[in-house]
Amino acid sequence: MFSKKETATAQKKLDTIIGNGTHVNGNLNAEGTLRIDGSVEGEITTNGALIIGKNGRVKADIRGKDASIAGEVHGNIFLEGKLELHSTARLYGNVTVAKLIINEGAIFKGQSQMTGSDEDNGSRKLLKKHTDGQKSGKENTVS
Repeated sequence: MFSKKETATAQKKLDTIIGNGTHVNGNLNAEGTLRIDGSVEGEITTNGALIIGKNGRVKADIRGKDASIAGEVHGNIFLEGKLELHSTARLYGNVTVAKLIINEGAIFKGQSQMTGSDEDNGSRKLLKKHTDGQKSGKENTVS
């Protein structure tokens, strides 16, 4: 998803890390860049980039700006920007994104819907609709 220069910049600006061996169950709302190397079940919303490492396991709908996936995701993804599936990625769910990059070796089972940046801001509307609709009382638990 990122060039080498952008990757270095993104890694320096990681705001939240869910480390290997950590499990989060519930709604996860993050400001800025979020990296997941552990596991998350529930809902994920971030206003920055989402990075799911090779060891990352996610069972959640995802909403945000950009995402880079090298691990496994079960859930639907709604992004305003770009989604990149690396060669080790496994994605089982539908995606609504402006740009989609699937590297050789990645597994994607689902449907994709592409939205243009000037095309009625479709993913932004979906993002807002789904974010506004998630008024769940679930609390996050970290173990």
